[in-house]
Amino acid sequence: MVVPKIVVSPPGPRAREVLRRDKEIISQSYGRYYPLVVKRIEGCIIEDVDGNKYIDFNSGLGVLVLGGAHKDVLGAIQSQSKKLIHYSCTDFYYSEIVELAEEVCRITPGSFPKRVFYGNSGTEAVEAALKSVRWHTGKPRVIAFIGAFHGRTMGSLSLTASKPVHRKGFFPLIPGVTHVPYPYCYRCPFGLEKDDCNYYCVEFIDEWVLKKFVPPEEVSAIIFEPIQGEGGYIVPPDGYFKKLKRLADENGFLLIDDEIQAGMGRTGKWWAIEHYGVEPDLLCIAKGIAAGLPLGLTVSRRELMSWEAGSHASTFGGNALSCRVALTVIRVIERERLLDNALRLGNYILKRLNEFKEEYRLVGDVRGKGLMIGMELVRDRETKEPASQEAKEIISECFKRGLAIISCGVSTVRIFPPLIITEDLVEKGLNILEDVIKSKDREPS
Repeated sequence: MVVPKIVVSPPGPRAREVLRRDKEIISQSYGRYYPLVVKRIEGCIIEDVDGNKYIDFNSGLGVLVLGGAHKDVLGAIQSQSKKLIHYSCTDFYYSEIVELAEEVCRITPGSFPKRVFYGNSGTEAVEAALKSVRWHTGKPRVIAFIGAFHGRTMGSLSLTASKPVHRKGFFPLIPGVTHVPYPYCYRCPFGLEKDDCNYYCVEFIDEWVLKKFVPPEEVSAIIFEPIQGEGGYIVPPDGYFKKLKRLADENGFLLIDDEIQAGMGRTGKWWAIEHYGVEPDLLCIAKGIAAGLPLGLTVSRRELMSWEAGSHASTFGGNALSCRVALTVIRVIERERLLDNALRLGNYILKRLNEFKEEYRLVGDVRGKGLMIGMELVRDRETKEPASQEAKEIISECFKRGLAIISCGVSTVRIFPPLIITEDLVEKGLNILEDVIKSKDREPS
């Protein structure tokens, strides 16, 4: 197969017709990156309605960890749909939810007994975690991070602090959420250097939040992304979460780990927090867990889900078809050693992007783990002025050349292809990206 393959400059005539109809009838609250109108996906190749073929560097926003049309996923859908698609696990019983919960508890951090709540999405997983800690502790407050994205329903939106557009027009949100700076070392909010700051961003929580205006005895939990996603693919330094956990333990806070984008093998381990040697009390899962079918899970220490029957539920959560596919995803990742593939190819991508940084002044910072990699663009390396317009132009031009790649944060190009991506496709995609960056770089070093 020849890829990428652009037979008509996108958007082509069929795509333009879909765009016209979309504008008339679909909520315009969706923020599309560029006019890609998908017809089918096979592996890591996207075909649009006009016959153009693109290399997939964004996995359908991190959902398609096995790419499109994986034979095992299709087989699971076919066999399960003949037996049981749905019958509301909130009101009745079926084995699929138990089997998946057992597997998820096996691969999540912590040897302690666990329980699982089923929803349909990432935001539902976060809502369940938020309600669980409030129910269990009786404490109303939560600490979250600036730059975080935890979802758009009202509870999770109250925790989200990634872009003003997410919150604009929806005030008041739920009370009791305090946001603190995330360890964004490239743009340290305190103007410090990570090698000698002694994780001041954790000390700040203690000295300037808990000892000034947030009573620690009222805080139930700290919620975090082990690598911030929408905030710009921000990777904390190695010892950060251990120090954060010490602070949490000293004050009796629970730790909620949002692995919705960073989990399911994305970083070369099942869960990104495993890179930091910390076991969270609750862990939120969605996106890649069911290879494109809707599913969200909240995993917690067993005692944290002691709430009474009827206190929280979701009609479609734990859909039997989604659960069967999720079991298949776990088995394929293990059988095909996709965690190893993510680490190996992720290290190669980081190496190439750091070479871009050496060559092109537009590249300010490169960071990531496994196949969750960000390349932050700047107009000036001294001032670190974000190259936000350039980032938009680069992902748009990549699209026109056959590479489906998107951005995050203010000016970060993010690379998170399916875990099944091959060396050949990585190389082709990076070559396109480099050619586009070269064309936008005003002053090569």
